[in-house]
Amino acid sequence: MLRLLKAVLIGALVWSIYWAGAGWMMQSGVARWFAAQEARGWQADYADLSLGGFPARHVTRITAPALADPATGAAWRAEALEIDSRAIWPGHVTVGLGDAPQLWSYFDETWRVTTSGLTADLRLTPGLALTVEDLSLRSGAWSVVAEDGVLARAETLVLSKTQQSDGPATYRMIARAEAFAPGARLREIARSSRTLPEAFETLEIDATVTYDNPWDRSALEIARPQPKRVDLRLAEAEWGALRLAAAGDFVVDDQGIPEGTITIKAENWREMLDMAEAAGVLPPEARRPAERTLALFEGLSGNPNALDLQLNLRGGFVALGPIPLGPAPRLILR
Repeated sequence: MLRLLKAVLIGALVWSIYWAGAGWMMQSGVARWFAAQEARGWQADYADLSLGGFPARHVTRITAPALADPATGAAWRAEALEIDSRAIWPGHVTVGLGDAPQLWSYFDETWRVTTSGLTADLRLTPGLALTVEDLSLRSGAWSVVAEDGVLARAETLVLSKTQQSDGPATYRMIARAEAFAPGARLREIARSSRTLPEAFETLEIDATVTYDNPWDRSALEIARPQPKRVDLRLAEAEWGALRLAAAGDFVVDDQGIPEGTITIKAENWREMLDMAEAAGVLPPEARRPAERTLALFEGLSGNPNALDLQLNLRGGFVALGPIPLGPAPRLILR
């Protein structure tokens, strides 16, 4: 019995030393990361850094974190951030931001982001590279508020990025928001329609993206992996009588220029043209020619008020069916 008690005490002592050492290394790593961002010219600071969770977990709490990149004008700050990981293996991390508002800024515009139970779960492959196996972000009701009012809100938010068996640089990505409701500024785009409900019935994206390198520690320390192929299973938005769905695939060259085809189905497309014109995306002089051209494709799907078109990405330009839209966007992660 005495031997057993000694063994338990020795084991508890060894574990306590390990827990304290690993926790100190984690805290030091967080402090070094903030210092490294400051060395790059960022504003990167916090009010306090504390450790808890003994004996099974390491919970690092960062009070009043603030980051700002003067090169891009982007900034973020929050009341607190908690990094929670298992003491036995820190490669499964949960990051919690609580329910206190966050402030996101871009130059002279600031957005107040309020969330409910926002957490991000991160699973890393064992090893020095710390390759991302799975990254998911979930929140209950959330809203984004600008100085002139609510920009958008929704009942839920789900974002996930999961490594696929095809290779370490291939990830399936899902984004979904339930009851997404645009605020007054975004609804102004739809001022031509008085029949649209307050919230979207469906807003979802499901795609598989292959990058030139896996997402690991070098993505933060050296350079972001760049997309090389995108397989879009489904992108769908349903807002009252308006429905837009897309699927397809394209490759991306070293300059970030996509090339491929995306199939698009649009229901009540004339109302979408009204919205595009009202938003200034479609010039008034192009409204009637565009409608006449698209009307030729109407009803091919069996629905007289629906369009089945292809978004063609070729030679650095993009066209919707026969209608040229202009230069293709460059897909470069910075």
